[in-house]
Amino acid sequence: MTVQIILAIVLGICSGVGLGFLVRKKFLEDRTENLEAQGRKLIENALAEAEQIKKEALLQSKDDAFALKQEAEREIKALKKDVLEEEKKFIQKLEQIERKMDFLDKREMDFLKKEQAFAREEEVVARRQKEIDLIIEEQRVQLEKISGISREEAIKQLTDSIESEARMEAAKMVVKIENETKIIADKKAKDIIALAISRYAGDYVAEKTVSVVPLPNEEMKGRIIGREGRNIRAIEAATGIDIIIDDTPEAVILSGFNPVRREVARQSLERLITDGRIHPARIEEIVEKVSEELEVTMREAGEQATFDVGAHGVNLELIKLLGRLKYRTSYGQNVLQHSLEVAFLCGVMAAELGVDVKRAKRAGLLHDIGKAVDHEIEGSHASIGADLAKKYGESPVIVHAIAAHHEDIAPDGILDVLVQSADALSGARPGARKEMLESYVKRLEDLEKIANSFKGVEKSYAIQAGREVRIIVNSGVVSDAEAMIVSKDIVKKIEQELTYPGQIRVTVIRETRAVEYAK
Repeated sequence: MTVQIILAIVLGICSGVGLGFLVRKKFLEDRTENLEAQGRKLIENALAEAEQIKKEALLQSKDDAFALKQEAEREIKALKKDVLEEEKKFIQKLEQIERKMDFLDKREMDFLKKEQAFAREEEVVARRQKEIDLIIEEQRVQLEKISGISREEAIKQLTDSIESEARMEAAKMVVKIENETKIIADKKAKDIIALAISRYAGDYVAEKTVSVVPLPNEEMKGRIIGREGRNIRAIEAATGIDIIIDDTPEAVILSGFNPVRREVARQSLERLITDGRIHPARIEEIVEKVSEELEVTMREAGEQATFDVGAHGVNLELIKLLGRLKYRTSYGQNVLQHSLEVAFLCGVMAAELGVDVKRAKRAGLLHDIGKAVDHEIEGSHASIGADLAKKYGESPVIVHAIAAHHEDIAPDGILDVLVQSADALSGARPGARKEMLESYVKRLEDLEKIANSFKGVEKSYAIQAGREVRIIVNSGVVSDAEAMIVSKDIVKKIEQELTYPGQIRVTVIRETRAVEYAK
């Protein structure tokens, strides 16, 4: 019984094990199939998603390519438009050049015609002269036959007649020639005079090319010279200024055309005299220190000038050059003070005319900036100043006003004329430049005296600080044609007898008055 039970138990266990094995096998097979199905499904989903992504990427790339194509087309259209505009401008410029060439050709033809007409008129004058000679000869023969008139008296009558007629003909010819050549001659004369004045260095400038340094005693001259002249050579080498030690008691003279270097030499020498230690090493040290301090002083002077006129944003280099003008003079007039005066005059006139006051003041302040370096660069100070202003960022209007203030180039705007007028007012007013009052009054008196010495002159007035003489003549004595000759004769006498700066304008005024009284 027990064995049977044991067998039954063993068989039950074996049956359970086998059944469990079968069940487990079935479960693993089903699970494997499920996993394979899921894997296949994941792969199919991944492939589908990849295909979708591929399609979307393809569409996106097509859109991007289309957008790039449109952008390229727009840029090409814009470039084509710019090219067409540039081509149009180029064609317009060519047309302008052609019109100017036609105009110049026409002017040349007119000039040739005038020249031919002038030649024909010269022939007419020559024929008239021959006729006059024949008439004079006939008159001479007839007068000789008239009794009671001597040969000398007849010659005198003929001479007076010929002289009067010749003067009349010459006056008419002079008026005509002057009218034809006035435009070209006037411009050329202004250019030459402006350049000559800007580069002129006369007596008054020469007075400002030296500085005098006082000495505490005569022994200091020997210390300045030094052993075998080494000290004076060191000073001259360091400053570039000549030191003149002569018989002048307790003083030495510094000579040089560069005002900044001369000021450096003056201050350095004064410090060396005060310090007492005068030797080459100390000289170089003092000169270097004074140069640095003077640079600061000039910069501060330039900054103060721009502040006074309200010119903001001026380049630092231009400010330094303005400061250099503090030590520059023209006919004894300080150039920085002159520039400030011109700036204020420009501002006043601009305010009256409704023009930009700040721009006018800026142009007036900078108009003589070229004088700060005109000893170092070739050319007139107006052109040098314009180049400097352009280099350091000033506007084209300011640059042109600087260049045109002495008519080196033709003025083309109201600002150019304002700067010219203010410059003339500041430089020409009595007392602005170094000239003794007695000599100034004497020149005015001499001008009026010369004018009054001519026949037919009733009154004369020297005006504009002696730059113009206005003369009123008797209309019964001087004709219109003779008035021109009188003005030329006065000009010749002024040129021969007087010494004066610049030029003097002579204006002869003739008028005819008819006066009646109703009773």
